[in-house]
Amino acid sequence: MDDRRAKLERLREQGVDPFPHEFEGVVPAERVHAEHGGLEAGEETDVAYRIAGRLSARRGHGGAAFLDVVDRSGKLQVHAKRDVLGEESFETLTSLDLGDMIGVDGTAFKSKRGELSLRAASWALLAKSLRAPPEKFHGLEDVETRYRHRELDLIANEEIRALFILRTKVVRAMRRWLDERGFLEVETPILQPLYGGALAQPFVTHYNALDREFFLRVADELYLKRLIVGGLERVYEIGKDFRNEGVSYKHNPEFTMLEWYEAYADYADIAKRLEELISFVVEEVGYDGPIDFSRPWKRMPLQEAIRGGTGVDFRADDLAGQARVNGIELDPSESWAKQVDGLLSKQIEPKLQEPTFVLDYPKELSPFAKDHRSEPGLVERFECFAGGMEFANAFTELNDPDEQRARFEQQRADQAAGDEETQPYDEDYVRALEHGMPPTGGIGVGIDRLVMILSGRHSIREVVLFPAMRV
Repeated sequence: MDDRRAKLERLREQGVDPFPHEFEGVVPAERVHAEHGGLEAGEETDVAYRIAGRLSARRGHGGAAFLDVVDRSGKLQVHAKRDVLGEESFETLTSLDLGDMIGVDGTAFKSKRGELSLRAASWALLAKSLRAPPEKFHGLEDVETRYRHRELDLIANEEIRALFILRTKVVRAMRRWLDERGFLEVETPILQPLYGGALAQPFVTHYNALDREFFLRVADELYLKRLIVGGLERVYEIGKDFRNEGVSYKHNPEFTMLEWYEAYADYADIAKRLEELISFVVEEVGYDGPIDFSRPWKRMPLQEAIRGGTGVDFRADDLAGQARVNGIELDPSESWAKQVDGLLSKQIEPKLQEPTFVLDYPKELSPFAKDHRSEPGLVERFECFAGGMEFANAFTELNDPDEQRARFEQQRADQAAGDEETQPYDEDYVRALEHGMPPTGGIGVGIDRLVMILSGRHSIREVVLFPAMRV
């Protein structure tokens, strides 16, 4: 680092600004490749480009040098010659450190070895790097560094840059699909006086001006459905939610969700839309992995899924006893509904590799879902799984205010009995329902998990730029 600082001072003494204000007219390296990839070895052009990026490699001798410049889109080789740039400019360029940011003006050509290059006519230093660039990371011994200093991971690893470009493409495709179908993108509060919309523990903060506790939202759901009451009919939001829970390969306390709500639809309609949306996203991002997203996806009731995977009928009188007979121990301190959920998440979910809708859940697990129209005790809800992981959760939304009030009362009783993950009573939401919410279908899609599935990653920390880390 001392040597780099010394070079920084020498540059300043030479009148070079090591941190200029701008460098207009830059084109991505991929554009040069796209427009001249078909050149023959040794073929020249007079087409000029201005590129910029990080100096990643340098080689050459005498009066010529080849330099690799990397930007977000890829790498482009630069050919610098002493007799073109001049003695001082050439010497300064070839004495730069790897990791320095430079800009180059030049013309495209194909080297005799067949590598597309830019013949430099001039160049500029754009940012002096005072620290050496990272080595390529090897194995799990560097995983903490990769996550804590993602900027270094992105510098060192082209595959990681491609991963986060993929993530951007996924979100962009979702927005396009929803916008084209008349959905309105909206923004609802992240900092809320009362959290709701999911069975989860919130993060709590203090609002000084009001001298009261506020919560980071655990879901977007209740505010979005109030917009349905208000007549917006089709709404969606892509944003951060926060749940004060443990960290695991598929859980990060801060995560990104897409939620949409559609008036006059039920959960069957939402399932069809999800199939269409994911099929569109898969095509847009060019997914070629092992999972077959061809429609229609498999559908099975939760009762059938658990019985087929464990031999246990979750509606039996003695659930724990029946599970024990089949070699499965359930936590006796948990409620029946939590035990059912545990059977699904531990015994069934990891086996669901192809896209699968699991339908019709116990009412106790779903305080905002409408009663099933033909199965007493169940609600019209599905979760969608792929790659051994749940990535979407949807309901035919409960729109009867009296029933919703009763559900809140039950959640209040569950909390008094010791259940920490309950839905607090939201009187404002009930009041909104009393104005009349039309039949509505709604869904939450976990973007982090979807990107995991599409990229073949096995940890949510891989697909979050700056994941939560232990101190």
